[in-house]
Amino acid sequence: MTDAICYRDSYASQAEATVVATSPGREGRGDLVVLDRTVFYPGGGGQPADRGLLLRAADGRSWSVRAARREGGEIVHELESDSGHAPALGDRLTVEIEWARRHLLMRTHTALHVLCGVVWRDYGAQVTGGNMEPGSGRMDFEFERMNADLVGAIETTVNAELGRGRQIRVNVLPRDEAFAIPDLIRTKVILLPPGIPEIRTIEIVGLDLQADGGTHVANTSEVGQIRVTGYESKGRINKRIRIALVDDSERHA
Repeated sequence: MTDAICYRDSYASQAEATVVATSPGREGRGDLVVLDRTVFYPGGGGQPADRGLLLRAADGRSWSVRAARREGGEIVHELESDSGHAPALGDRLTVEIEWARRHLLMRTHTALHVLCGVVWRDYGAQVTGGNMEPGSGRMDFEFERMNADLVGAIETTVNAELGRGRQIRVNVLPRDEAFAIPDLIRTKVILLPPGIPEIRTIEIVGLDLQADGGTHVANTSEVGQIRVTGYESKGRINKRIRIALVDDSERHA
């Protein structure tokens, strides 16, 4: 199984690794590479996979990685189609992600968790869906009604919680212990595969505790602030809130 460093250290941007398997990509796609360890996040839970590079110090050769995905216990790295043939079995490589993009995704994912925590705590609404890109995202909640005043109040409260500098803790619990925690699963549909022995949790101390597999910052103060960019109805009891991170130029304008 691939040693997936991202699950225990979201801030690791590179690592040394060995090629353990390769295969040709589908038509028009780059070759596939499996390593014994990686810092790439393979995507999931609405968070996109990382992009980055594989570098071979022996001859200076490099390969661009367009995405990664989990297949069984392995993380497969898909090379860009113009990267040429994959490195050879046994090659020692440096694995390096696009750190600026990853960090932006970490901030975005954490902001969405704070949004989820505020909506659950203050309104008792479950999550029915979500997705994100670097710097923006959306979450769907089980609200019957939504209006500008409600959304404005949620935005204000989320920004207040982000400003509290709440610590974020990652933990891995035995399945039975995790499922004994009330409200650990906030999604309307339980997305965790049946039979997995351990559950990874993300705790925003004093606000939120959820099962989650993504990458996050260590403190809410690292996120900055958010603004709600829109809201809409996606059904009778399904309402969508869209957010974006506020960049420094907006905050100091």
